[in-house]
Amino acid sequence: MGIINCTPDSFSDGGQSFTVDAAVTAGVRMVAEGAAWLDVGGESSRPGAAAVSEAEELHRTIPVIVALRAAGVRVPLSIDTTKIAVARAALNAGATAINDISGGIDPALLELAASTQCMLILMHRQGTAQTMQHAPRYTDVVAEVTAFLAQQMAAAVRHGVQRGRLLADPGIGFGKSVAHNYALLRALPDLHAALNAPLVVGLSRKRFLAASSGSAYPAPDAVGHALHALIAPWCALLRVHDVAGTMVAVRAASSA
Repeated sequence: MGIINCTPDSFSDGGQSFTVDAAVTAGVRMVAEGAAWLDVGGESSRPGAAAVSEAEELHRTIPVIVALRAAGVRVPLSIDTTKIAVARAALNAGATAINDISGGIDPALLELAASTQCMLILMHRQGTAQTMQHAPRYTDVVAEVTAFLAQQMAAAVRHGVQRGRLLADPGIGFGKSVAHNYALLRALPDLHAALNAPLVVGLSRKRFLAASSGSAYPAPDAVGHALHALIAPWCALLRVHDVAGTMVAVRAASSA
């Protein structure tokens, strides 16, 4: 899954895809490099990021989705949002999935996913962008993340979402310490088995990679690629910035 951040302030690539032309160029390149899915977002979810208005998020994302489809991009395309109006407009513009980092807390979003029969990614996070990295705490991070995702997937099904259209994301870096992130990565086989759902994992260029590898932030992409290669067997989608580099790492690991 190639990331297209239509924002000026995302943690590693803010501003790089902030214009429609730049975003489309990035998306077309990622598909050529092997991306099977694109994820378009108009609100940064980095720790401490300010909230973006509905109008601004619409302004940032909808023209990009329209332009990607006009440019011939046919892979599944998700809108990374928690706002019902943005999700609805994105689906009308050509998106085929909703990537909800709040995990389906808003029932209206679940109902939209059900009525449109789109794919729905539900992610776990503790807190908000403003608070999530303020000393996150768990008694058992794997058990708690698994329980939350199972609960929200069940809620989605009750609202009419088909079970086969759900994907689950443990939310690496969203209200987790370095230790929490690695506990979840080690537990991906168990998480996959417990949820019986395709997993989406995003660890690309996140701060914990620098903290754990002894690198300056941001850590070299090679650090993330190494982890991508290790976890790929358990993931339906790896959410990444560098598609070409990830493809090389995953293909090499699968051939070993």
